[in-house]
Amino acid sequence: MMLAGLPVPDDAIEELAALVRIAGAVELANRLEQALDDKVKLLALSLDDRALMLSAFEDPPQELAEVRAVLLADHQWRRSEGLDP
Repeated sequence: MMLAGLPVPDDAIEELAALVRIAGAVELANRLEQALDDKVKLLALSLDDRALMLSAFEDPPQELAEVRAVLLADHQWRRSEGLDP
């Protein structure tokens, strides 16, 4: 599946779903799991989804480190441009 423009292996998506569920983002975790079940190729992420993922990524597993880096760079750019509340 593609997340934030990056290919992410299914096992890493499962781990991400577990991480965001632990962080309290149950709806996002369910969406990620459903996307896996439905064999979704590209999952669109809202700004809220991205923020929830970043909050769950304190020390991401290697398979998710690049996704975290992309989300963080995007967040920082939005803030610098005054686009993020």
